[in-house]
Amino acid sequence: MTREHVVLDASVGVKWIRRESGSDVALRLVERHVNGEITIVVPVIFVHEVLDVIRRRFGVETARTHWKDWREAGILVAGIDDALVGSALEISGDLGCTLYDAMAPALAQHIGAPLYSADRRAHGTLPYARLIG
Repeated sequence: MTREHVVLDASVGVKWIRRESGSDVALRLVERHVNGEITIVVPVIFVHEVLDVIRRRFGVETARTHWKDWREAGILVAGIDDALVGSALEISGDLGCTLYDAMAPALAQHIGAPLYSADRRAHGTLPYARLIG
């Protein structure tokens, strides 16, 4: 049986750390991943953005621990290639958002997976976006 892939925007990953509206959904996605119900895939920029929030808020060692936990949980980090950059450039133009805000939607589109995001401004009009928070 093939597990459903889901793509997370960094706005969802930040909700793992900051307890706020949507945190319950964000944490449930991790639980579902760990239980084998879904596979979480994130663009490489997710790692930079979320780990930096953790580092600024809690320090380097806490960020290092989170990175280790993500690796051990098997969260997939998608690299960058010409197709992904091309899609992200198109999406950023279409949505009027930054290139980094377009990377998760481009990845979701590229692999045919839903995008989970808390960024209504950047991703609210995408038909494959599932907004939380």
